[in-house]
Amino acid sequence: MQDSLQRTASLRAAVLDGESPAQPRHNAFAANANASVNSNQSANLADSDNAPAVRLLTDTLQEATRRNASDLHIEPAEHGWRVRLRIDGVLHEIPQPPAHLRDAFITRVKVLARMDIAERRVPQDGRLRIATSPGRVEDYRVNSLPTLFGEKLVLRRLDALPTDLSLDSLGLDPQQREAVDAAIRAPHGLVLVTGPTGSGKTLSLYCFLHMLNDEARNLCSVEDPAEIQLAGINQVSVREKAGLTFAVALRAFLRQDPDVIMVGEIRDDETADVAVKAAQTGHLVLSTLHTNDAPAAVARLIDIGVEPYNLAAALRMVTAQRLVRRLCVACRAPAQQSAAALRAAGFTDDHLDSWQPFAATGCEACHGIGYRGRVGVHQVMPVSDAMRELIVARAGTHELARLAQTEQVATLHDAALARVRDGTTSLAEALAATEVA
Repeated sequence: MQDSLQRTASLRAAVLDGESPAQPRHNAFAANANASVNSNQSANLADSDNAPAVRLLTDTLQEATRRNASDLHIEPAEHGWRVRLRIDGVLHEIPQPPAHLRDAFITRVKVLARMDIAERRVPQDGRLRIATSPGRVEDYRVNSLPTLFGEKLVLRRLDALPTDLSLDSLGLDPQQREAVDAAIRAPHGLVLVTGPTGSGKTLSLYCFLHMLNDEARNLCSVEDPAEIQLAGINQVSVREKAGLTFAVALRAFLRQDPDVIMVGEIRDDETADVAVKAAQTGHLVLSTLHTNDAPAAVARLIDIGVEPYNLAAALRMVTAQRLVRRLCVACRAPAQQSAAALRAAGFTDDHLDSWQPFAATGCEACHGIGYRGRVGVHQVMPVSDAMRELIVARAGTHELARLAQTEQVATLHDAALARVRDGTTSLAEALAATEVA
């Protein structure tokens, strides 16, 4: 009876290790101890520990890097689990991993991210730095969430800024680039970037800071959190539990002799009030808002509690943006669309003469998706004197939008259709990202 119990225990241990009973078993306790000792250093995927969970994590992160995924989702289910990669804003599932490796995989990630592996009842945040290949080290922000069937993990890749970061790389057309460049090089004023979560607002702000970053300026930024480190910029992360909020950091910045202030997001009346007053007192303030388009940002700030006369004096420019996926140039193909469908999408008769948009097809180069990378579409609205008068008069969003249209400010939908026209994206992608005006 004792021999039978010993064989059963040995078989169970072998299955948990992903090995056959006849193979020698690795010392799991030694592996965990090594992981804990090395957690203070940059983790290396070429770990001498060949445990199946370690190898699976290696393969998963390398696949995410190869496919340029922005997020990794590790999702438990009742009878297994799945891993999905967010590529160009869309989730794609990879081959389902072995069910028995789920807990070991999640524990491995939590150890590397310096999270409490014994705590599974509340969400946790962590961060890990790991070498995905020789000479390439990547940072990940990790969040755990307790669900019905176990902990769900999301790993956000924290890429460094692109080497070619510029207004052109953001997707701005020549006229928009000229207007934005003039606004961010002004000595003072408030410049806002609007759009939903995941529309590239933070990258746009980083681009502005990158252009303004020189030894003659004092640049300060407050974010929640500061994910990408920028040399030459004084970056602060919000810590609300300690009392360090956006508004508190902003007030501290004003005593730091700043030239340019970047606020990650205007969320409340206190932050909005300090930001607007800072823009009125000789500072250039860059920030973001969650609105559908540029004219709606004015109404949002007034609703938050900013006085219209202060806003009219401080606001210099508002931009709105979305991200659309780029068609794979290796496999894109013309898509036959009727003239009625193109007119309904917003194209004029001038654009319909012997022209058809491209559509996604899918090939080996784009992993069968049909798209590779994303590009921004923008609405750039400089604040004119006529617009300031409407702001002081508490004009509604529709009135501001009509005035912007008369001042030749293109809508987000117009910008997206321009990308369809030049073959950068598909009509379906443009319509999904923007609303028909």
